[in-house]
Amino acid sequence: MGESKGVRFDSPATVVALALGTCALWAAAYGSVAPASADDEPVQLDLPARTPRTAPVVPPAERTAGPEPDATRSGPRLLLPPRDGVPGYDIAIEDRDGQSMAALHRALRRAGSGEGQARLVFYGASHVASDLISGHVRRELQARFGDAGHGIIVPAHPWPSYRHRGIELQSNRARWRSKRVRAGDRDVDFFGVAGTFVEADGPGAYGRIRTATSGPIGRVAGLFDLYYLRQPAGGAFEVLIDGRRVERVDTAAEASASAYATFRVPEGPHTFEVRTLGQGPVRLFGVAVERETPGVIVDTLGINGARARYHLLWEDGMYREHLRRRQADLVVIAYGTNESGDELPIERYEAQLEQVVSRVRETAPRSSCLLIGPSDRPIRQGDTFLDRPRTARLIETQYRVALRHGCGFFDLVALSGGPLSMVEWVAMTPSFGAGDYVHYTRRGYQRVAEVLLHAMMEGFEGSD
Repeated sequence: MGESKGVRFDSPATVVALALGTCALWAAAYGSVAPASADDEPVQLDLPARTPRTAPVVPPAERTAGPEPDATRSGPRLLLPPRDGVPGYDIAIEDRDGQSMAALHRALRRAGSGEGQARLVFYGASHVASDLISGHVRRELQARFGDAGHGIIVPAHPWPSYRHRGIELQSNRARWRSKRVRAGDRDVDFFGVAGTFVEADGPGAYGRIRTATSGPIGRVAGLFDLYYLRQPAGGAFEVLIDGRRVERVDTAAEASASAYATFRVPEGPHTFEVRTLGQGPVRLFGVAVERETPGVIVDTLGINGARARYHLLWEDGMYREHLRRRQADLVVIAYGTNESGDELPIERYEAQLEQVVSRVRETAPRSSCLLIGPSDRPIRQGDTFLDRPRTARLIETQYRVALRHGCGFFDLVALSGGPLSMVEWVAMTPSFGAGDYVHYTRRGYQRVAEVLLHAMMEGFEGSD
């Protein structure tokens, strides 16, 4: 595991000085990779709707696996030099051949030329669940390529802090029960597109979604696509749009399977509501709030406390069916911060991550793929902070798996400045890191999102 490094927390000034030293050492470790010069300009995002399509599925045998990545890794390139007063580094995505974002770039060009849509799916833990990183990506890309909708939203609160930027969600949460995979779970279940579900057994449970009421983005919808479960002895629910009942749906069936209720409405602001009726379970997975117009859609499918291996407990057939239905041009898999505190042998972690990424690549073979690694998560012991050596092993493992499958890899620890850099982010005024030394503040998430989007768009204007 290696020897842990310690930092004394005697004062904020000491923390900043020591953490800046750590960042300098981390930057020096990338010395074999030429940084961007001070004259380099950032990639511009005034970038030059895909119609709904069914992507052809390429059998695994027809896809060529890449070579095993070199065991040595010098770290990501710098896209911009460090900026005074701004923490972290503007880093690039690491990949096999510089083409990991090619499918995303093609889709964005289609959207920008008014010929189709670009769809991005973000899976992850709490960094994704907050919808601060993915929400920034959604807002910026939609401002430049067109607003094609909010994407998937769970129609009632699966947990109290569940959120989606630009959407107002109301529900009588006490009437619903929700389920998601927890540490120690072993049973496969129908979790659906978002990795969670809400379910009610009797009448009167409701969930209500309202589009944004301010700002230029997210105020309009033209299509609601509800994902639900048909099951033995299933109950019924009704759908109301703008307060008017439009359909009653019976979920009873001989066997459990995915089902969908799709509603097209005039483009504009809308309210979409689901209310349960009578007896019997009603299980809902999510509703896609979209527009049938060129532009960008970003699904935020984050779950607090999640690990990548939890995907393996989402029933396989439904997992693949729902992911195909999203028609993704980019699938993001952002886990590792929680795993940095686990004791699972790294060999088993890699085998399970390999299964997760393989399933994504088999299901969405023509999409771009990006793994986002763990963030810095120091160990606090009194007034001392220690590096967490497992984080570095997770990063190297994710890097290998990503390149093996033709995916990109984005290193959050490198972005923030290396091991123990979270101490600096927390100590700054104003703070970029939260007091738990795990999460970021809103300002910190904004910084991460800006660097990520810049990296995702590298080479866009010059690509085919």
